[in-house]
Amino acid sequence: MRFTTTTTLSAIAALAMGLGMAVANAQTIRFAHVDPADWQNSKKGAAAEIFKNIVEGETDLTVELFPAGALGNEDELVGQAQDGITQVVMVSGAMSKVCPAASVLDIPYTFPSAPVAWKVLDGEFGAALAEHCLEKTGLRTLAYGETGFRNFTNGVREIRTPADMKGLKFRVQPIPLYIEMVKGLGGEPTPIAWTELPNALTTGVVDGQENPVGVIYNNGLHKLQKYMTLDGHVYGADFLLISDEFFQSLSPAEQEVVQKAAIVAGNMGRSIQQFSTALGVNAVQAEGMQVYSPTAEELAQFRDAAQPAVKEWLAGELGDDAEWIDRLDKAVAAATE
Repeated sequence: MRFTTTTTLSAIAALAMGLGMAVANAQTIRFAHVDPADWQNSKKGAAAEIFKNIVEGETDLTVELFPAGALGNEDELVGQAQDGITQVVMVSGAMSKVCPAASVLDIPYTFPSAPVAWKVLDGEFGAALAEHCLEKTGLRTLAYGETGFRNFTNGVREIRTPADMKGLKFRVQPIPLYIEMVKGLGGEPTPIAWTELPNALTTGVVDGQENPVGVIYNNGLHKLQKYMTLDGHVYGADFLLISDEFFQSLSPAEQEVVQKAAIVAGNMGRSIQQFSTALGVNAVQAEGMQVYSPTAEELAQFRDAAQPAVKEWLAGELGDDAEWIDRLDKAVAAATE
């Protein structure tokens, strides 16, 4: 069959129109977080990378990644997601500022282990919290990741029980929950900006601090502190969020892929976090830090000292949402059994 010039031009025009419509219909997902992009060491970086590959591999959607705070801090990213400027964000502490009920996850010594936390967050409690926060914020929690358990370090003495914390000054985030926790444990909480922490430790403004192991090692804090206690006082969860308005604009098939990709991404982030924690514990010990793991009986002392004051303060802050404290306790008990 021979094509005339007119026929060929018509075909090209039709093809161009079709491509134009495809481009117009194609959607781009902007995915932002504050961690480094390195997927081998960064929990959010790894989660974002696998999310992008799954979504782009199974749909016509395009995913643009914005790591390392390129679009702002966590509070700003949450606001962008609510405004529909950035479609997907992965944040931790910022979530409780827009959905206060999420702050129950920060109650000290709530989760005895990471697998228990995963079971709670991936089960009925996590689904109910996600639905509650969706109603409050317009942000859909696609999945939960992990920022890790926080632990105390100091340069004065080994901490085995709360009694060992008496009189020690600990840098804490300027968050009332953390202040109440350290008070309950007998220490002296001192809110200091993150950027000022190394100098505060060096000059003795504070005796210690608390952070996940990976943060402690990657930022060289172990070089400024002699002792670490693996008490795991607060388990940090990541929230992989999407603008629900944007999510509803996707086709059912696209929604299914995005949801699946998010779950895989959350689990990938958890794995990287666990890996970096294991490496970090070995690394700080190899470089001279003394690391102590409290016994079950000692951890019970920490829990009994810290939880009452924090729960009392948090219940007052949450008001009608204080029921989430009891709901979490029951979910953890069930998961532990």
